[in-house]
Amino acid sequence: MKFKVCGLFNDKNIHQVAKLNPDYIGHIFWENSLRYVNGPTPVLSKKINKTGVFFNSSIEDIYDKIDEHNLNCVQLHGDESPEFCKEIMDKGIRVIKSFRIDDNFDFIVLNKYQENCNLFLFDSKSDLPGGTGKSFNWSNLKKYNLKKEFFISGGIGIHSLKSLIDLFKMKLPIYGIDVNSKFEDKNHLKKINELETFIQTVKNEIYSR
Repeated sequence: MKFKVCGLFNDKNIHQVAKLNPDYIGHIFWENSLRYVNGPTPVLSKKINKTGVFFNSSIEDIYDKIDEHNLNCVQLHGDESPEFCKEIMDKGIRVIKSFRIDDNFDFIVLNKYQENCNLFLFDSKSDLPGGTGKSFNWSNLKKYNLKKEFFISGGIGIHSLKSLIDLFKMKLPIYGIDVNSKFEDKNHLKKINELETFIQTVKNEIYSR
């Protein structure tokens, strides 16, 4: 089980999170986000996938951010086409394609993306770009029948542990867990102790089965 901690923008907080050895750290490059990265980001261990999160950005802007921040992964959270995703993946950059799920989501749309990205990420549908801080109905994932691995995202926190364990029992190709707002203080900085407890608890539950 991999862990992605998203929405990091403060250097000190980034280093604190990095000490927990997450598999991915996400920096948001959508200007309207409360967690928008507007400036340099620190160098991280090569063991951590430094991920840029984009929403309908131009390919040129994405490449600029990859170079500027030494990204080795991008998360595309908008309406990017399969061809758009593949162009970036062909450059040797890992591509996570996000999809916003609700009860009416048609999983058939994923078919044309499965060969053009490395991973999917499933988040809650909203009228605005980005996460909602709420979980979607995970039982909808019973409709997922591809082998492509995915991140589960959307309002995941300490309170989600039982639901996550039930989700793991579904034997889906879950690659990892993406967390953000449920581990933040009022300044949108990650609460390190809570994050560490969550990661360790999930690992213990998985490895004990």
